[in-house]
Amino acid sequence: VWLVIALAMYRHESIPQVVAHLDLALPDEVIPDLAKSALTQARQRLGQEPLAQLFALCALSWDDRHLSKPGRRWRGLARYAIDGSTLRTSDTPDNRQHFGAQNYASGAVANYPQLRLLTLTSLSTHLVRETVFGEYGKNEMRYAQALLRSVPDHSLTVFDKGFFSAELLLQLQQGGTERHWLIPAKRNSQWERLDPQPSDYRVRMKVSPQAREANPALPMYWEARAIETVSRHGQRRILLTSMLDTRHWPAKEIAEQYQARWRIETSYRELKQDMLGDALTLRSGTPQTVRQEMWGALLAYNLVRLEMAEVASEVGVMPTELSFTVALHYLRYEWSWMATSSPGTLPARLRRLRERLGDQLLSKQRRGRECPRV
Repeated sequence: VWLVIALAMYRHESIPQVVAHLDLALPDEVIPDLAKSALTQARQRLGQEPLAQLFALCALSWDDRHLSKPGRRWRGLARYAIDGSTLRTSDTPDNRQHFGAQNYASGAVANYPQLRLLTLTSLSTHLVRETVFGEYGKNEMRYAQALLRSVPDHSLTVFDKGFFSAELLLQLQQGGTERHWLIPAKRNSQWERLDPQPSDYRVRMKVSPQAREANPALPMYWEARAIETVSRHGQRRILLTSMLDTRHWPAKEIAEQYQARWRIETSYRELKQDMLGDALTLRSGTPQTVRQEMWGALLAYNLVRLEMAEVASEVGVMPTELSFTVALHYLRYEWSWMATSSPGTLPARLRRLRERLGDQLLSKQRRGRECPRV
């Protein structure tokens, strides 16, 4: 298990190098130098399910723990974003057949198979609470629907406009207690205004016949609140939300919650470029080991984010003000030293690690900046 997690932390090293670097050993092996075939067989025996279960248990526990800390909620609501990205896999026949690849208008097919990934990520800590991933050709909406079961009550989930769907948003809203959503309207969105307010008003929209045919439980019409705002680039934008009470949910604060969503796009950059070292390609050669590697990478990402959240709580700042890159580099370095430490010294070493990590992060707090999508 540690090997699979370490493969993401030390992406620039080969699998045997990672084993030697961290002094890892298999339970049934007595020789110090493990053959590459033994490592491959060990990963095959492990499979993906233990990593998937470990991620699910840790992600839920870590996120719930930090929801109770000061500043993590907005007006009593936990805040999340659902967004997606893609990662390339090794170009093997099995991966290409299982995951598929992008088809271009010219008829050409991408050089590498691709995996589609969606996450439910906390806006306050950037911890990933839940994730789904799989075939590239599967529609993002279907992946997003699988994430809704993990959205807690008393929450706000922010979406990109590509997820605009009455079925998806109503399923989220009606699937629990006070589960709100926020999404920018598409340019071609049509509705009927229900009140005359100039920039904050209620609208009624028609559910498409195709959506109602696919899901007869959907109503003919649905209502939302429309808030006209200006983006940080000076562009006019209309936000739609289920938060209808204008007194309890001020429009300006709602717009600020959407502004916080763009940082989630940088979390994919951190995972794909900072952690995976710009390799942009998962190293495993079979669909099962690709999935295993993906679970390990997500666990490693959450481990870094967890330490950042713990440090932020101790020193009284928001986790998103700290640098992921600095935390990642420092934890890589410390993990290498801990591999040679005796078990009895680890608790004290972990305490000192968090203290030193806090000093490092506070000296290099993130400045407000924009990062490209990946």
